[in-house]
Amino acid sequence: MRRTTDVEDLLRLHAPQVLSALIRRYGHFDAAEDAVQEALLAAAGQWPEAGVPDNPRGWLIKVASRRLVDALRAEDARRAREEKAAALALPPAERVPQDDDTLSLLFLCCHPDLPPPAQIALTLRAVGGLTTAEIARAHLVPEATMAQRISRAKQRVKGVRFGRPDHGLERLPAVLHTLYLIFNEGYTATSGPALQRRDLAAEAIRLTRTVHRLLPDTGEVTGLLALMLLTDARREARTGPHGDLVPLDEQDRDRWDKAAIEEGVALITRALSSGPAGPYRLRAAIAAVHDEAPCAEATDWREILGLYDVLVRLVPGPVERLNRAVALAMVHGPEAGLAEVDALEGELGHRRDAVRAHLLERAGSYDEARAAYESAAAQTLSLPEQRYLHGRAARLRA
Repeated sequence: MRRTTDVEDLLRLHAPQVLSALIRRYGHFDAAEDAVQEALLAAAGQWPEAGVPDNPRGWLIKVASRRLVDALRAEDARRAREEKAAALALPPAERVPQDDDTLSLLFLCCHPDLPPPAQIALTLRAVGGLTTAEIARAHLVPEATMAQRISRAKQRVKGVRFGRPDHGLERLPAVLHTLYLIFNEGYTATSGPALQRRDLAAEAIRLTRTVHRLLPDTGEVTGLLALMLLTDARREARTGPHGDLVPLDEQDRDRWDKAAIEEGVALITRALSSGPAGPYRLRAAIAAVHDEAPCAEATDWREILGLYDVLVRLVPGPVERLNRAVALAMVHGPEAGLAEVDALEGELGHRRDAVRAHLLERAGSYDEARAAYESAAAQTLSLPEQRYLHGRAARLRA
């Protein structure tokens, strides 16, 4: 008997591949997604007791195909298309390149007919496996709004056939941004009892490696892969024995993944030599400075501040400016950072108050810092982040 958690991990791995196989053959994004969900439910009910099939992906494709054909047959108005779809036979699962399938689904979700917010939402839903509620929280919009956005996106790509991903380079910025968001959700979950969703982070890295193999000389693709590796290298040290958050400056650096750091540094070193740096290369360079420091006190904050100065000129968003404020505080003192934080505009959720609290604590304004920690804790839906923020406030109160 296989553990339920193992089966759930296996289903999450295969779900986008099964969905892409059905869409590639039949189209019907909505109907295919429903059929895959039914197949996943069937597997979740059967596999823990009966055992996982030798070819789990093929089993899921077979079951989902039957459900999809049955659904098509039930629609009288589409009888001609139903008969054609029912006559089609999927090629054997083992002959379908899994990376190509998932990557094709990724580029389909980033179709140029879709506006960027819809591209990102649809990809997070179809490829990343996030729920509509999780995507809504990541975008700071109501769940109903996100559900409508995803539904409209599915209708826009209805009937679109897969093409070769390397023929859709105009979609690359949206693809990279989507992969970046999937990784971020995996590295720091927006809600729930766990700080990290390792399956999402691993899937984002896997997909980015696939894009990198396809476009090895594209600097921003290389930069994004380097950024993910350099960030994910700290994963094991980010939580304590009970899953509590451990901030960067308190992490045990012996637990960092040295092989991932070496690979990431090699990638970003090569990418920075291939023309002007874009946002992902700059973020990866910042991550490399952190990872190469032997201890927190040895971090070269002046170099990090210089990199952020360039980044905010390219991407003058509130998150980038908030991160720059931290670097500014580390170089010029907490008061300088606080002035930048207080001048920020834009939606930052709990992040602004969390950074304010940290800088106020460094400045010795403990009462204000405690209030800011409590305010940040009240705004986040992540339980580990809540515990960490409440703990910092309690320490100041004591």
